[in-house]
Amino acid sequence: MNPFNVLTDYIPILETEPSGEWIIDRENDGTPERPLRMPFVSYSETVSRFLDDFYAFAEQHEEMELNRYGDLLQSRGIEWNSESMRQADVSALDVQGVLALMMGAVRAERFAEGMLLDFFRSGCMSKWLRQLRKIGDAETGESRRSE
Repeated sequence: MNPFNVLTDYIPILETEPSGEWIIDRENDGTPERPLRMPFVSYSETVSRFLDDFYAFAEQHEEMELNRYGDLLQSRGIEWNSESMRQADVSALDVQGVLALMMGAVRAERFAEGMLLDFFRSGCMSKWLRQLRKIGDAETGESRRSE
């Protein structure tokens, strides 16, 4: 059994359901009586469950050292920024490299709201999950029909 199924089982759902949306206050006018609320991202229930499972996976697999995602990316020639991460050739990455991309995307949200949503919407997260499944299937000898 592919050890990454807990994460890769999300692929079909993440590719068909919206990941989330920006919530922008259009009701208030910014006066003291009706102050504007800051825009924020509301993630789907599926993305929230995925994040819970991803963090649990990272905790259960401390040997992957995903808390060092920045160093892990750098050692593979990838900078921790959206441009470099989007352009990364995942077919050349090992499991740790793919997981570091995912952790980098998840952690980017803490510094720039909406970054994670962009990684989902652009298809990067699906691409990374597909590569993770491919690696796991190769390691376990599983084969899949074309999707």
